[in-house]
Amino acid sequence: MKLPDFSKVRLLVVGDVMLDRYWFGDVDRISPEAPVPVIKVNKVEDRAGGAANVARNIAALGANVTLLSVTGRDEAGESLERLVKNDGIHSILHRDASITTTIKLRAVARHQQLLRIDFETPPSFEILNAAMEDFASEIGQADVVILSDYGKGGLGHIEKMMKMARDAKKTVLVDPKGDDYARYRGATVITPNRSEFRQVAGSWKSEAELEEKAQKLRRELELDALLVTRSEEGMSLYREGAALHEGVRAKEVFDVSGAGDTVIATFGTMLATGASFEEAMITANHAAGIVVGKLGTAVVTRAELENLE
Repeated sequence: MKLPDFSKVRLLVVGDVMLDRYWFGDVDRISPEAPVPVIKVNKVEDRAGGAANVARNIAALGANVTLLSVTGRDEAGESLERLVKNDGIHSILHRDASITTTIKLRAVARHQQLLRIDFETPPSFEILNAAMEDFASEIGQADVVILSDYGKGGLGHIEKMMKMARDAKKTVLVDPKGDDYARYRGATVITPNRSEFRQVAGSWKSEAELEEKAQKLRRELELDALLVTRSEEGMSLYREGAALHEGVRAKEVFDVSGAGDTVIATFGTMLATGASFEEAMITANHAAGIVVGKLGTAVVTRAELENLE
């Protein structure tokens, strides 16, 4: 597919970063201590996750990106900083000695996830204030701002960020979390997945009812558009008086973890070049179809999208 030039646009990604740590191994017996499999680990791999994965996807497309977030002053934080630097991402990571860097540890055998263990603590008020100062200095240089909310506390000042972004007349995309979307009021676009949208708007029995709920939420939050990703049903874009649906593009669904990061990264990068919402959604849908065919937290490159027919 034909893509615009991404090399001249810049995006600012703010939100919860995490280290996705994978233990790959083999299972050939059950533990004598409990009825659980014993995994013999033969490879350990770290990947940048959360908001950092959004930034990775933007960099993989060839755009310029700055990542602003908070980590602990620990080994995981150092690993995360090293990973994003290797991906060509300009990062401003505030180190908070009072917390541990969020880690999602996954044990994987024969391409199947056996267990996930999470380590997390919310950042301190002082560190969040320091991050706000950097947000104020970085926002002017960004064509698009992406707020990646994983509910870990990194966006504790999101209402202030939203006001600053609106005052600066910036395009703001939000990947939401939780059941209180009022704090996202005034964003350009929010991108909930199907279950996240249902948690806020309630269930529906038809496409017409879904559209009614989506348009109601869009108006209440004063959004230009609402993009709902719908897993095997593709994705739907709701604007004033219009709805556009794109069917799923995946040839094979292998792992959906991090797919939302790829969607908002691709959508935002396209908007930064001046593409329409519709063009951005179509490209993001193609990117989602590629990334769900990969194991774990992954990215889609410009070359992969260009090679699509």
